[in-house]
Amino acid sequence: MRKGIFMENQVVLDSSERNEIIVNYRNLLRASKNVLSDEDVAHVRTAVEMALSRKKEIRRPSGKISAIHALQVANIVASEIGLGRTSIICALLYDVVQHQDVEKNEMAQLFGTSVEGIVTGLMKVKELYSKDTSIETENFRKLLLTFAQDVRVILIILADRLQTLRSLNLYQPGDQQKIAAEVGYLYAPLAHRLGLYAIKSEMEDGVMKYTNRTMYNSIAKKLNETKKARDKFINDFIAPIKKELEAAELKFDIKGRTKTIHSIYNKMINQNTPFEKVYDLFAIRVILDSKPKDEKADCWKVYSIVTDKYQPNPSRLRDWLSIPKSNGYESLHTTVLGPEKKWVEVQIRTQRMNEVAEKGLAAHWKYKGGEGEKGMDDWLANIREVLENPERNAVDFIDDFKLNLYDQEVFVFTPIGDLRRLPKGATVLDFAFDIHSGVGKRCVGAKVNGKHASIKQVLKNGDQIEVVTSKTQEPRIEWLNVVATSRARSKVKQALKEIHYKEAEFGRETLSRRLKNWKIELNDQLIHQLVKHYKSKTINDFFREIALGNIAVTSVKDFVNSQKDEENEKEKQDQATHQKSATNFVANVDDQSDSDDVLMIDHNLKNVDYVLSKCCNPIFGDEIFGFVSVSGGIKIHRQNCPNAPEMKSKFGYRIVNAKWTSGATASFQATLKITGADDIGIVSNISQLITKELKIKMRSISIDSDEGSFEGRVTVFVNDTDMLGRLIKKVKNVKGVYSVSRIDSTE
Repeated sequence: MRKGIFMENQVVLDSSERNEIIVNYRNLLRASKNVLSDEDVAHVRTAVEMALSRKKEIRRPSGKISAIHALQVANIVASEIGLGRTSIICALLYDVVQHQDVEKNEMAQLFGTSVEGIVTGLMKVKELYSKDTSIETENFRKLLLTFAQDVRVILIILADRLQTLRSLNLYQPGDQQKIAAEVGYLYAPLAHRLGLYAIKSEMEDGVMKYTNRTMYNSIAKKLNETKKARDKFINDFIAPIKKELEAAELKFDIKGRTKTIHSIYNKMINQNTPFEKVYDLFAIRVILDSKPKDEKADCWKVYSIVTDKYQPNPSRLRDWLSIPKSNGYESLHTTVLGPEKKWVEVQIRTQRMNEVAEKGLAAHWKYKGGEGEKGMDDWLANIREVLENPERNAVDFIDDFKLNLYDQEVFVFTPIGDLRRLPKGATVLDFAFDIHSGVGKRCVGAKVNGKHASIKQVLKNGDQIEVVTSKTQEPRIEWLNVVATSRARSKVKQALKEIHYKEAEFGRETLSRRLKNWKIELNDQLIHQLVKHYKSKTINDFFREIALGNIAVTSVKDFVNSQKDEENEKEKQDQATHQKSATNFVANVDDQSDSDDVLMIDHNLKNVDYVLSKCCNPIFGDEIFGFVSVSGGIKIHRQNCPNAPEMKSKFGYRIVNAKWTSGATASFQATLKITGADDIGIVSNISQLITKELKIKMRSISIDSDEGSFEGRVTVFVNDTDMLGRLIKKVKNVKGVYSVSRIDSTE
């Protein structure tokens, strides 16, 4: 049995709840009548019925049943944001689906896949709230990633949070503070960025009401006390303008608007002045009914009328007609000297512009045929880019995100007149990176409006910038304190890593060349000893210190010689190694390597110097590639070299093809890691197997023991991967050996 939208199989409602549902449902139909077809209305009714037919009573922390909240959210979605059928249905249903009263596939069949997709996103957001009335910092990344997938998810959640804020008086005091704080630092900035200024303003006032109640009540009281005098001033100011607008035969609406309590409080703080000294407590708004082709001309006509009557302040002119904000906001603002020598802000816009200002992105869909604005697309793309950066911690991420949401913009120009949007506070260096990362890396300054400027100069609206570059310029660590945009900061960090890698390569080659002159080979074992001795964090850090001169090459030579002296002394004391345990045993033999030309590089290039990289020690049979070094030679790496991903991603232009020629007879160096039990004679057993049984030349063996077990490294010369495989298999069969594996020098 059905009575209206109510059905028998639903939760029990008292009379006040039934009346509240009916009122909200009727309001919803009235608010959406211009955007819903008869079929759409039927779908909305079905969604309302589904929201009411709950398997069990679900009440919100406010005490209200969920269906009432869903209807109120749907009303905001329709009347205050201006969305249509799909979003209204999603606002009504996502709570029902979350509590498994309706299956997602059933919803998709009834209302379409777009509803299912948005509801899925909304459910992900609501899941973050399942344990508390506000979400924790580490969940913000998940929240914003969901937002970035479909902007309608943002808009519906904004409506949800606004309705929650409106009913916050029904919540517990602790929840009131948490919810209000969250709305203030996340949702109000989001509403601002999406151009939903009415919602943003209400949120900010609502937040202040619960987080700074004393100041809120004080300002509200003073506004009420001065309302009569303020209304008289507004009427006196408007009267002569209204007369001239009527004479010009313009269709218009003109009214005064008292500024929000939150914005007045901000003025008191920023201007360090009491309420009585804040001059712009209100603004005059002129809204024109103009044809699309006449919009800008009519707005400037009104500007001319206003400034003929009242003296303007040229520095306070804001022209968002010629260049709208990235959230779509279009308007013409000016400040003029009115009666009683008081400054008054006048905002001039058309009905279309006003709807965009009030309803933001949703109004763009209405006027642009469903196409999003490029600025908003760029913003959402930027959210995704930031979210995918794993290096940022959650707290910094939220701080940066909030700052970016509230960022104002500056509009600047290239030398040929192309417009560029940058956040307020952007510098010459930000502009250079916005043009191209290559331009940014070589930027030494600029000509701003024809005058020389440093990379640090902050840009202003209307600046024309010509970037000055130098081939010798390279990014520096100090640049991170100069740039203001996340794009520039990311590019600077990336460039610094690349520079550090080049410096490390140069340091490696310098040290290797100098040591070679002293008949010392820079092998992987020595590199590890040096990194440990000089307390470097990584191998690259050690070589970079060499390149920068912070570690003298002569000191490395002294260290190597001291190590040799210690080894020689140890050999004299240890003549019968085969009778000793593995404890701290080290043995070295001369390098053995043939010089056959066993490689074909990049279609058999001739007269190209190459070396086998020490970081991964490739041998015949390995999958390999070539990397052009700073000196112009080529280093051969294994495809699975630990450094390969970084080299290929950052220096792809320096990668060349390489492959082994058939029938090669050269020998190659390989290092094995061996673990096992620390038995007497283990060193002898392993070394005899390698050198005598398998006839493989051994370069060095180093074995350390600890509490009955050992770990060793053995470096040998083999012909190919097959020989190495046989060796590994044989060593694994030695009594007491647990494991054998090939390792890179970086391990």
